Amino acid sequence: MYNNSIPMSVIYLLLTISIVIAVFFFVVFILSVKSGQFDDTYTPSVRMLFDDELVKEKDQIQKTTSKNKEE
Repeated sequence: MYNNSIPMSVIYLLLTISIVIAVFFFVVFILSVKSGQFDDTYTPSVRMLFDDELVKEKDQIQKTTSKNKEE
């Protein structure tokens, strides 16, 4: 005869193992963030090269909006 408690015990085992693995990866992720693994060191050095273009775009937008307000 088929025993119904065996499939449920497998589900509990798999859930427990998956939760342990998820907690492990979460802890590893938090430790890597705290150690600076994901710090972006490239973007700030490149951002200063494009600052002039952003200022020019803002000036153009302000000029067009001021012209629209005058009309």
